[in-house]
Amino acid sequence: MQHNPTYIWPKSQTQTVETHHEDMIHDAQLDYYSRRLATASSDRTIKIFDIDGDQQHLVETLTGHEAPVWQVAWAHPKFGSILASCSYDGRVFIWKEQNNVWTRIKEYNVHTASVNSVAWAPHELGAILACASSDGKISVLEYCEDGSWETYMIEAHGIGCNAVTWAPSAMPGSLVQTTGGAPPNVNLVKKIVSAGCDNLIKIWNWREDSKSWVEEETLDGHSDWVRDVAWAPNVGLPKSYLASCSQDKSVLIWTQDTPSSKWAKKSLGQKFPDVVWRVSWSLSGNVLAVSCGDNKVTLWKENGKGDWERIRELEENA
Repeated sequence: MQHNPTYIWPKSQTQTVETHHEDMIHDAQLDYYSRRLATASSDRTIKIFDIDGDQQHLVETLTGHEAPVWQVAWAHPKFGSILASCSYDGRVFIWKEQNNVWTRIKEYNVHTASVNSVAWAPHELGAILACASSDGKISVLEYCEDGSWETYMIEAHGIGCNAVTWAPSAMPGSLVQTTGGAPPNVNLVKKIVSAGCDNLIKIWNWREDSKSWVEEETLDGHSDWVRDVAWAPNVGLPKSYLASCSQDKSVLIWTQDTPSSKWAKKSLGQKFPDVVWRVSWSLSGNVLAVSCGDNKVTLWKENGKGDWERIRELEENA
C-alpha cells in the first residue's frame, strides 16, 4: 500500500509533526479550516492533532481497526466534526467529535478485503462517503435525514480498486452559462472516479431515474496498477482536469474541453524514478503535487502553451 506521505498544501512554511505513531504513516489530512490534523498508520491507530500556528498538540488516539489504517478523510464542517477511516481489515469507521470526546458512530463491514481509499462527496450533495476496496468494489454510503445510512455497491475493477475520488459538484461551464432563474441544484454533478488494479480509470455517474451508479467512461493509458486519481477543483469553467498516477512510474493529465468531449491525455514529464503513489491538486486547481516512492514531492503547473512544467521539488528528510 501507500508508503509515501501525502503532501499537505501549506499556507506558509513547512512544518514537521512528531506523531508518536509506532509504525509507518500512510496518510495525513488537515480539516477544512486547517486547525486539525488526522494521521493514519500501520500501528492500527489514527491520531488527531490540534494545529495552532507552528504548534501541534496531540488530542486523541482513535483505536479499533485491527490492521494498518490506509486513509482518513474529514467531512465538511457543516456536518459536524466527522472523520472517516479505512483499513486493511476491510472495515470503514466514521468518527464524530462532540464536546471534545471522539466516538465511533458507524462501523461499515460490507467489503471482503482491504478498503484502500475513502472520500467524502462535495458538501452540496450531502453527507456521502465513497469507499474503494481490494475486493474490486466501490461502495457509496449516504446519510439519510432519518439518521439511517443507505448503501450502494458498484462492481468497479475486477482485481481490486486502489483509489476513489469525487468530481467537483459544479457543472462544467456553469460559470459561463446564463440559465436565468434555474433552481440552485439543477446543475449539480454527482460523479466519482476510481483507479484500479486492472490499469484502468473509470468514471461513474449517478442516475436519479434508476437510483444507481452507471459507468460513464473508461480511461486506458497506464501499463500497471493505477495507484491514485484526483479531479481538479472546478470553478465552473468548461474544461475538466483529471490526474492519475501508477505503478508504471508515470503521471497522466486527462482533459475534457466540454462535458460532451472525448478525454485527451498527456504525460507529465518523463517517467518518474519510482512508483508514483499519490496525486493532489491545490485548492485553486492549477498546481498538482506528485508524491513518488523516492521520497520526493514535486509540484507541477500548466504553462500558457498547455505543457506541464515542474515548478518545485520537496525532499522528505531521511
